[in-house]
Amino acid sequence: MYGWSYVLVVFACIFTFWAQLKVSRAYGRYSRVPNRRGITGAQAAGMIMRANGIDVPVEVIPGKLSDHFDPSANVLRLSSEVANGSTVASVAIAAHEVGHALQHAEDYTPIKIRGAIVPVVNISSKLAWPLIVLGIILSAAGRADGIGDTVLLIGIILFAAVVAFHMVTLPVELNASRRALAQLEAADIVFEDETKGARRVLKAAAMTYLAALAVALAQLIRLLVIRGED
Repeated sequence: MYGWSYVLVVFACIFTFWAQLKVSRAYGRYSRVPNRRGITGAQAAGMIMRANGIDVPVEVIPGKLSDHFDPSANVLRLSSEVANGSTVASVAIAAHEVGHALQHAEDYTPIKIRGAIVPVVNISSKLAWPLIVLGIILSAAGRADGIGDTVLLIGIILFAAVVAFHMVTLPVELNASRRALAQLEAADIVFEDETKGARRVLKAAAMTYLAALAVALAQLIRLLVIRGED
């Protein structure tokens, strides 16, 4: 019951905690460091979009680190702290989200794949664990008809779709960060030493996506081992 696959899940969870702590520290540090040009996140987003010939509306939303690009509405949503802040962290995060807008405008293949599987993942993420738990319970009850194993298998397949989503998301996020750093420098938004700070913020954020993938993979492996033991 507590074999190597269980240890794998535990280590993945520890990695997730570390990644979240890292992004919190990086954002906390560089959200207190003003960029010397005094450019806000919203202004940086506008500058990058104009330089690349795209025009995406920017909406200011509540919340901390709630920033995202909504491809379905073609809207860039920035938290008030990022939109109105003229810090290294603010312009880095805004540039990252514009990176997603550029991906969308260029029909970047990974983001198209991610968008295509979102409806499936929305359903599978809600059904996977209830079916997995039900399957384990039925299997433990010793049902001779094998219904428990079937239900568990369906749950695992649905969860595999969630893992696939994380696998596609990671390169999308890494690419958006690379675009962000390049655009910040090309648009002359930050100085060279500030680019290092922006890179640290974006690198820390990327670690959270890597951690999410690690946890999902570890859980999938654990589920396959549990099914194999039944």
